[in-house]
Amino acid sequence: MSDSETKTPYQVLARKYRPQNFDDLLGHDAMVRTLRNAFASGRIAHAWILTGVRGVGKTTTARIMARALNYETEDGIDQPTIDMEKPGIHCQAIAESRHPDVIEMDAASRTGVGDIRELIESVRYAPVQARYKVYIIDEVHMLSNSAFNALLKTLEEPPPHVKFIFATTEIRKLPVTVLSRTQRFDLRRFDQDTLADYLQGICEKENATVERDGLLMIARAAEGSVRDALSLLDQAIIQHATSGGEAVTAGDVQDMLGLADRSTSWNMLGAAMKGEAAEALKLFRRQYDAGADPVVILRDMLELVHLLTRVKAAGDEAASHGSAGTAEAVQAKGMADKFPMAGLTRAWSLLMKGLQEAQVAPDPAAAGEMTLIRLCYAADLPTPDEAVRMLTEGKVSGGGAAPQGAPSGGGSGGARAVSGGAVRQEAQPSSAPQANYRSAPKMEAANQTRLSSLKDLVALCSQNRDARLRHEIENFVRIVKFEPGVIDFHPAEGAPRNLAGRIAAKLKDWTGERWTVSINTREKGEDTLRHDRDSVVYAHPLFIAAREAFPEIPDENVRIKQISEDNTALTAGAGEEGEDLDDLPDLSDEVDPD
Repeated sequence: MSDSETKTPYQVLARKYRPQNFDDLLGHDAMVRTLRNAFASGRIAHAWILTGVRGVGKTTTARIMARALNYETEDGIDQPTIDMEKPGIHCQAIAESRHPDVIEMDAASRTGVGDIRELIESVRYAPVQARYKVYIIDEVHMLSNSAFNALLKTLEEPPPHVKFIFATTEIRKLPVTVLSRTQRFDLRRFDQDTLADYLQGICEKENATVERDGLLMIARAAEGSVRDALSLLDQAIIQHATSGGEAVTAGDVQDMLGLADRSTSWNMLGAAMKGEAAEALKLFRRQYDAGADPVVILRDMLELVHLLTRVKAAGDEAASHGSAGTAEAVQAKGMADKFPMAGLTRAWSLLMKGLQEAQVAPDPAAAGEMTLIRLCYAADLPTPDEAVRMLTEGKVSGGGAAPQGAPSGGGSGGARAVSGGAVRQEAQPSSAPQANYRSAPKMEAANQTRLSSLKDLVALCSQNRDARLRHEIENFVRIVKFEPGVIDFHPAEGAPRNLAGRIAAKLKDWTGERWTVSINTREKGEDTLRHDRDSVVYAHPLFIAAREAFPEIPDENVRIKQISEDNTALTAGAGEEGEDLDDLPDLSDEVDPD
């Protein structure tokens, strides 16, 4: 080895393989195409803004754009172009951030209006060497409001020899007045397979060997950032730098990153979703003892649940559109059919809650195990609507496949039903299956009703002692459509404005089911129940005789007083509501002839 080689300082991969032209940029084809057309047609903007997550190439792209704007060669090329086949006169200085006409400013450390005033003052002067003065402002969202306001006028009407290139990871923090004065390019993060392929090419150039699964782990840990991926690859290669070219295995990368074993995560999720608590806890402890962070383990399981849910909802093709690698996509396709959608969505909620707890718990491992235990117990629980339907139909089960040895218990109860306008209580026989204790909170929702007409609804109001709502339904509801779960009515004159919402809320409370109650102003609907009843009463011979006996009483002062066996219920309900019984509706469709 020569002395020159020993004296050359080592350059990390993230700097060594930084793109030098647009052809080297990875995955930004839309931006390159737009710039190519703009440069070719001479429609070059005066300001651009590059946004994206860390490490996707915002600053690197800004420097390449500065080179393209000032591209000039000794053999006669002297115009802006993105086709830079060989280095130009200014390219080396711009790439090394030492060109006098390309000013790079870090807005994170120079946030004040005074810094921007210095920039505005320098804008007036022509470039010293190059064609344009290019101002690259990194993390531009860090500027203060005063600094942004001071820059606006210059940004809108800069001198013809000035170009601005902004870079930011927080595009939402920029004022809209700045965004409207710039052309925006969104640099997207890279998927795992693309990033792994890129890292494979770097390994070949560095004469290093890293297993494909290890590269996928690095790409996954980088979360779409090329710079992060190259830094991790640099660290992985160093592990075997003196071992005579020995390959870096996936296990080496896993140990280096402190990651959970992905195959173990799949097995652990499968065990938890089947309710096998002992197996799930054993796999969790194995990963924890190997050095995996409990938070990382839970995050891995969240990714797998998300992948399975995507496949379940959108088919097998959804697996290849996410962040999963090819091998995981195949595994997800085979596993998604084993679990119901309700179970997967519930697992997502439990894991999200567990992840938050693990991040703040004094013992993250204990929080992780508690999350797995919850997941095992809840794996096959029915959804609320399924539980209500099962209880209503008498198909009460033990609540799903809970871990072995889980205690269970229950009690007798009944479901209320409405039939023919009368409410009755149906007691379950003592031999009926009992609900598991974990299903007990849903028992109240099972006391639901079967409603087939408006009279059934009125009867239900009486049963629940809501005299006010019954009065309003009888007097102001003109039914257009009444079906299970759907009520469509035309409000009579004087109806309360919130009547539909109150009916829907009460039905939800009383039946445990969601009802759609809507107002129809186009169709008049049937007569109100009060009108139908009064018509019968007015035609009764006893009523006609009474009117003839007292002709001096005006019609508006005539009140129909009804006597019914459920008057007691009305009196109790009215007392609780604070109602005057004389202002309440009648409780029976019959008139006592006596």
